[in-house]
Amino acid sequence: MDFFIIKSMNFAQLLNRFRQRLIWVFPLLLGFTLAICLSFYIPASSLERTEILWDRWGVPHIYGKDTQGLFQAFGWAQMQSHGDLILRLYGQARGRAAEYFGEKYLQSDQYVRTMGIPARAKDWYKQQNPTMQGFLDAFAIGINNYAKENPDKINDEVKAVLPVDGVDVLAHVQRVIHFTFVVNQDEVKSQASTNKITPGSNGWAIAPSHSSSGNAMLLANPHLPWSDLFLWYEAQLTAPGIDAYGAALVGMPVLAIAFNNNLGWTSTVNTHDGWDAYELKLADNGYVFDGKVRPFETETQTLKIKQANGKLREEPLLIQHSIHGPIIDEQKNDKKAIALRVVGLEQPNMMEQFWDMARASNLNEFEAALKRLQLPMFNIIYADKNGHILYVFNGQVPIHTQGNWNYWQGIIPGDTSATLWTKTHPYRDLPRVLDPPSGWLQNANDPPWTTTFPPVLNPNNYPPYISPRFMGLRAQRSAKMLLEKPKISFEEMIADKFSSRLELADRVLDDLIVAARKEGSEIGRQAADVLSRWDRQTEANSRGAVLFAAWARSMPPSKLFATRWNENSPLDTPKNLADPASAVKLLEAAATTVKLLYGALDVPWGEVARLRYGNVDLPVSGGPGLFGIFRVIDLIPAKDGNFQQFSGDSYVAAIEFSNPVRAKVLITYGNATQPGSPHVGDQLPLYARNELRPAWRTRKEVEAHLEARKVF
Repeated sequence: MDFFIIKSMNFAQLLNRFRQRLIWVFPLLLGFTLAICLSFYIPASSLERTEILWDRWGVPHIYGKDTQGLFQAFGWAQMQSHGDLILRLYGQARGRAAEYFGEKYLQSDQYVRTMGIPARAKDWYKQQNPTMQGFLDAFAIGINNYAKENPDKINDEVKAVLPVDGVDVLAHVQRVIHFTFVVNQDEVKSQASTNKITPGSNGWAIAPSHSSSGNAMLLANPHLPWSDLFLWYEAQLTAPGIDAYGAALVGMPVLAIAFNNNLGWTSTVNTHDGWDAYELKLADNGYVFDGKVRPFETETQTLKIKQANGKLREEPLLIQHSIHGPIIDEQKNDKKAIALRVVGLEQPNMMEQFWDMARASNLNEFEAALKRLQLPMFNIIYADKNGHILYVFNGQVPIHTQGNWNYWQGIIPGDTSATLWTKTHPYRDLPRVLDPPSGWLQNANDPPWTTTFPPVLNPNNYPPYISPRFMGLRAQRSAKMLLEKPKISFEEMIADKFSSRLELADRVLDDLIVAARKEGSEIGRQAADVLSRWDRQTEANSRGAVLFAAWARSMPPSKLFATRWNENSPLDTPKNLADPASAVKLLEAAATTVKLLYGALDVPWGEVARLRYGNVDLPVSGGPGLFGIFRVIDLIPAKDGNFQQFSGDSYVAAIEFSNPVRAKVLITYGNATQPGSPHVGDQLPLYARNELRPAWRTRKEVEAHLEARKVF
């Protein structure tokens, strides 16, 4: 109808009518325009500032306005949680800890200097691309800025290490990875293969075909000591090009175990030979090599040692190198010396590789980063939203022209170039399993050959030195839990992670009970009755676990099993008691001791085994991995006659690649060590209740559980 009215009006009338209508139309147009603008509005903090949002478990969720800001904030966050520890570790990585902290660090400085860590860190820094150099510097700036702005929260003793820089970061990386995990100071001292240390871990990757939901899943579960450079630090890192959640080893600028919306990975310590000790024949102030005498490369450095009165004394350190590497022992009377050769010292880009792994969006991108082989060791276990699962026996593996695994665990003749390795295997040579028919992959520090069943990898297709052939009881327990179910749910995966059943008990307990009842004394028969009622677990309320553990610890390995492990029956061997009579005598001795110490043979496991960290003291569920327990808590004697943890379950992450990604996590000992932090040991009660926490990853979730905010 308005159309006909308008047609009958002249221009002046039409203009006047338009003006009248504009009076009430304009506010509507203005409101509509503002609504559209506000719908696209992003808070200035998301665009112009970097923020750390601390959740109530002390986990930093870092939102970087750019990547530089992200790294700087990550350095700041780690200092707030672990400042004293980080500066102490960086001082050790410089080889100057005795100068800062006193005589007890002298051996540490000698080791760090002899291994050449400080000088090599400078070379590594120069070899970084400019972008990564900037990231390392930014991380160090975050450390320095925190200390500068919070001097009262840092121990005065460790302030001597400040300021730190990107070189310090790389020195710490090198000391931790190459000279603790690949080879450590105790191994160097012993020079014996039997003392090679292998920290433990569990890892699972489950394909859609083995998953109840039809989504791929990942279980990350490293087992490391609960102190020092082994601690994990949980964080979420978000900036342009990255949104990753996971854990870094404390003092590291990138995540080492992580997941994003598309994929995730974990790692376990692999059966990897990354170092060798060479015996040299000394002659004429040098050593014999290929029939000729070669001189040592020598250098004398000065170590400074802080005395009780604060003054410094100086001590010379003679460092000698052969063509093999640094000399770690010299026996002049026998005219012998030992030289150490370590992989990975010419691959400086480990941090960049980890960074690109966390930024990857699919399998191809992830494996492209992995193929650089900047990480000198560790199995990699991977899963993604597209349903792929992957296992890689990752590492820099020396190429040898002779010898098997056992040969390279001993002292190697160093007088000939025939034994001197100079190259490592490329990625294509390494054991690798992608999307196996079983629908699952596992590793519990066993060699690659048993990563899934039916087996996919044939060890005969690889060099005999690349990895040994065995499957430990914990790995067998791991595989059995995956084989027990045709499909596994997210909740079942978490429940299995907390399994404390002893595979060792399933192999020998029936034989032990029969023998004790037949041949034992009164205390032996009482012990048999307790063990027959035991649930074969190390739950806090399990009765019989203390007795069995005391007996198992006393049994000589050579007398334990009648049938040794057999690769043709890898999940059922070893088994049966080798010497029942000796086993009964040792059971009676163990029973006598347990009754004397604890007043009863069936004392609950959790009364004897304790979780103690910070001010927390709780009963343990779980136990030593050598018993074939998947839930690993390694124990040492405590002053009160009980036992307490020193190592084991540390970071745990269970991830399902649904839409959106579903994840639960735990830092067993809490996400801080700094004195006064409420997060020292605050997650132990969850662990004691067999619980994981939800991983809060959206900003809305984080804001709903916010403890504190830091804006840069």
